[in-house]
Amino acid sequence: MKDPAAVIGIGLGMVVIVAANMLEGGNPMSLVLGPPMLLVFGTTLLVTVAGGTMTDAKEAMKALVRAFKGGDAAPGADLVPHVVTLADRARREGLLALEDGLADVPEPFLVKGVTMAIDGTDPEEVREILEAEIDAKRRKDNQSAKFFKDAGAYAPTIGIVGTVMGLVHVLESLADPESLGPLIAAAFVATLWGVMSANVFWFPIGNRIKRLSELECSRMEVALEGVAAIQSGANPRMIAEKLKSLLVDGSGTSQPEAA
Repeated sequence: MKDPAAVIGIGLGMVVIVAANMLEGGNPMSLVLGPPMLLVFGTTLLVTVAGGTMTDAKEAMKALVRAFKGGDAAPGADLVPHVVTLADRARREGLLALEDGLADVPEPFLVKGVTMAIDGTDPEEVREILEAEIDAKRRKDNQSAKFFKDAGAYAPTIGIVGTVMGLVHVLESLADPESLGPLIAAAFVATLWGVMSANVFWFPIGNRIKRLSELECSRMEVALEGVAAIQSGANPRMIAEKLKSLLVDGSGTSQPEAA
């Protein structure tokens, strides 16, 4: 696991909720009821799928796995030394000499760009191809993030639907006053899971996917500019300064490029 923020945040968030329930004298198992949980999670996922395509849903599930594993949380700082090494060698020995050094480069996107440069692809074409790939990734990740944010919007309403269904059952049981308390409590469990799943799971996962995408696209942009600089024969020291200016800062935005 590269970055455990999602596991830590969601996991400990649930622990705090359970602990608060126990401190108030509640029984956590009274909240774990199959029917309302099935209704909230199952219906939320299904109506979210209905709002897009099956391809969107499949990509969202892949993004969900990546969100918990952490993806590539490094914004690209580790690529700068590799780019500088390649640029220095290209200036001394030519682009063809870089082919042997690509095995040590950890970023496939950078390897792809340098390989195109070695093959003699026009710099503008290299940039267009790599930029198109970055844009495609950004659009795909945005759609995956939207999938979970849409689920977060649906979940509370689905929870209310479950509560209304439970209250209807309560009204059917008015002749048995002793059963009303447990039935009413069970009815409101659906609303609890709807609101809780939205704010503890769906929305955080959507935001997590978007943030990882920002970092991964920043990493790809560093690689792109590195390839362009290598092809232009720029000074390795200036390349390093330029690439560092492209790294995503803590707020999730790119720092201004050095003049």
